[in-house]
Amino acid sequence: MTADKEKRRAISREAARRRRRVESDVFGDLSRLLPLQPAIRSNLDKPSVIRLTLSYIRMQTLLKGNTGTKARTSHTVKYGQVLEGGEERRVGAGGPNVEEKEAREVEALEETNMYLRILEGFLMVLSTEGDMIYLSDNVSKYMGLTQTELMGHNIFEFTHPCDHEEIRNNLRLTAEEVWWGAKRDFVMRIKSALTHRGRSTNLKSATWKVLHCQGQAKMCVIPSSVSCLLLTCQPLPLSHTLLSAHTFTSQHSMDMRFTYCDQRVTLLLGYSPEELRGRSIYDLCHTLDTNCLTKNHVNLCLKSQSVSGKYRILVRGGGYVWVESHSAVIPSVRPSKSRPGAHQPLCILSVTYVLRCVCVSYQLNVLRKSGYRDLKLP
Repeated sequence: MTADKEKRRAISREAARRRRRVESDVFGDLSRLLPLQPAIRSNLDKPSVIRLTLSYIRMQTLLKGNTGTKARTSHTVKYGQVLEGGEERRVGAGGPNVEEKEAREVEALEETNMYLRILEGFLMVLSTEGDMIYLSDNVSKYMGLTQTELMGHNIFEFTHPCDHEEIRNNLRLTAEEVWWGAKRDFVMRIKSALTHRGRSTNLKSATWKVLHCQGQAKMCVIPSSVSCLLLTCQPLPLSHTLLSAHTFTSQHSMDMRFTYCDQRVTLLLGYSPEELRGRSIYDLCHTLDTNCLTKNHVNLCLKSQSVSGKYRILVRGGGYVWVESHSAVIPSVRPSKSRPGAHQPLCILSVTYVLRCVCVSYQLNVLRKSGYRDLKLP
């Protein structure tokens, strides 16, 4: 009996080794089909291979549905190209037009990198369930987490719990919104493994980074239709805001009353800084844009940073100009025994971009004062 037991155990162990070997071969073949660099593929574990494979399949399904053609969508990377038949063709593997194709691929890669640099953010494709189907590979520059670490995960695992309801509201799509490409514009807090000095840390010590997400809904027009959000995500630290001749900075109390404004507001809007001090931004904005400012104000109180979106502000000489404000709550010094209330926020700092004029009466008044007295409105 003992010999029979040992024999059965040996057969069982051999069968288990064979199953593990077959399983490893299957996962190895599957990982080699992923459009990733060999160095990245070699470090993937089995759950990551499954997660990334499902993400690329869903992404390919979306691209097929948008083009309406048979699978011509292939993922091109520096080291290879994934084909429909499950094969992988190496760049430089022979053929009459290899050099030409390689040149086109390098040119396309450079063009994509240029777009991402101009964007100053990263791309994200979200399913209606919140799964991150795709992220551009420059996501590590802003979050300290690589593309392969995030793809396939649910966005609710990485975002602030207080922002989940707002994210769900933006993920909900009605039939009309899907067909007409509903636009999305919201602010969310997400985990970042980057320190202030740009070094990467682990997720346990991650901090919250505020992202401004803009994009629209897309739908894959095939029998198994899939809807998603295509978003551009830009970080919102005020230090990233570029100043120009068409911007002015201002400080506000927490109820959005001006406490300070720089001199450039006189050239752009006609007001002197003294005239604005103590006035609320709501007194100057167009009535139809009050909701835009209210949303921005709520985001500031909850998330400390926000982008207002485009709204109209009253010019001193009459008419309105289109502007957009990038704002952040400036915290006070740390509380102490002598200053127990010092943990309250100090003020709101805003950088406002003047975009274009709706009414030219103010500019005409300026020109008339300069000597052009015969100018009239058309």
